[in-house]
Amino acid sequence: MLVLDILKECANSVYENTKDIIGTCEGQQKFEVGAGGDISTKIDLIAEKSVFDTLKRNRFIPNVVGEECGLVKGNDVGVIVMDGIDGTTNANCGLPFYCCSLAYASSTKLESITDAVVFNLLTGDLYYASKDKGSFVNEKKLDLTKKTIKSTKDMVVGLNISGLSETLFISISKLVSSVNHVRHLGANALEICYFAQGSIDAYIDIRNKIRSIDMAACYLIAKEAGGYIFDISGNDLNCDLSVDSRMSFIAVSNSERYSWISNLIK
Repeated sequence: MLVLDILKECANSVYENTKDIIGTCEGQQKFEVGAGGDISTKIDLIAEKSVFDTLKRNRFIPNVVGEECGLVKGNDVGVIVMDGIDGTTNANCGLPFYCCSLAYASSTKLESITDAVVFNLLTGDLYYASKDKGSFVNEKKLDLTKKTIKSTKDMVVGLNISGLSETLFISISKLVSSVNHVRHLGANALEICYFAQGSIDAYIDIRNKIRSIDMAACYLIAKEAGGYIFDISGNDLNCDLSVDSRMSFIAVSNSERYSWISNLIK
């Protein structure tokens, strides 16, 4: 079985095993602090177990890096980067925006990701990509190069401001004042998939807080759709695929938009 097919099976298993417990008091039960630094809830632990069980069933046991489990050594080459539930707070609060995010990488760098799946656990939409083979949602190919370019004022900009420092909040004020539509939905992986399908024109997170675990799958999906993801210095985004990795980034459909945004947030 192809790696991508295994990732899809893992995501579907997460859905089947969490759909009846998400949003319930049982699902919100808190346990120990996970490797990523957040308190694990029952749905997080069920989601991770679903992935491990599916990998074992397929006799595919690479290293796994997960928000709750940290680094788990395997026997096969490569690494699975797993966020069983991205948007746990949304899920537990009853806000309908969360997903399962899974990626496979041949080494330990973000740029080495070869296969990715993001599963919208509310709508059932499946976003996926394999390196140099394009990205898709429900079999429909995503292509940002065909996207109609809006005026900067009419752009829909995704902006993660959770826990943003006062200094950084001031630095983005010009950007916020320059566009009519700013959105923050609470699940980075799914929001960047919305960027990849053209629903969001740019996505920005300059907090230096987002983890490689959150970015791994949607990174490849956005890139394969023709998107650009830069760090705040203007370089192609790359980092270690570890629980401790943190980053800032700007996702845009062309380099001119990056220049316009970066000039506003200096």
